[in-house]
Amino acid sequence: MGVDMQQQISVLTLGIEDLSRSRRFYVEGFGWSPVFENETIVFYQMNGFVLGTWLRRELEADTGRPATGSGAVAFAHNVAEREAVEPALARLAAFGGTILKPAAETFYGGYAGYVADPDGHVWEVAWNPAWPISPEGYVTFGV
Repeated sequence: MGVDMQQQISVLTLGIEDLSRSRRFYVEGFGWSPVFENETIVFYQMNGFVLGTWLRRELEADTGRPATGSGAVAFAHNVAEREAVEPALARLAAFGGTILKPAAETFYGGYAGYVADPDGHVWEVAWNPAWPISPEGYVTFGV
């Protein structure tokens, strides 16, 4: 029974109400490209895992429980330069997002703001001078 589990996330799935509205936010807002999509789900290949946006009713049927709330979780999209935070937030808002907190200085010496996707999933857009981002988009914790 002593199975070691690799420290990784394979797939993160967000429950959504409207596939085209969500797709617009992620494809046009973030500029991400789907790797698979059908009438109920869109998958995006990320750096090391897959992000899925799946119709909430399908997620509920699959898990057997209500897919409610998103306020207890926040995802982050780090950018390489401080000057990229505000334009990223503005772009996400232009494609269906809602600014929750405008960009501001952070307690850790960075610069960040928050936006909600059309289904209320919270995204932080942040620049953290202590977390380098590789050309492939991998963030390294506090080097």
